Amino acid sequence: MKKNMSSTDSGIRIAVAVLFAILFSTGIVTGVLGTILLIVGGILVATSVVSFCPLYRLLGINTCSVKK
Repeated sequence: MKKNMSSTDSGIRIAVAVLFAILFSTGIVTGVLGTILLIVGGILVATSVVSFCPLYRLLGINTCSVKK
């Protein structure tokens, strides 16, 4: 897998995942919606760790800078 995410993109994804976890753990978002947010947050963290987003590949998006 070629990287297709920049470090800025990864940082934003991790920040959103942390926000989802905080919303769930404080009880602001509960139930099915809370579970969905946790799953989405886990996916965001996983894609950030490997710097690859399958959806970006399908859409032809590449935010990773090209090294010359």
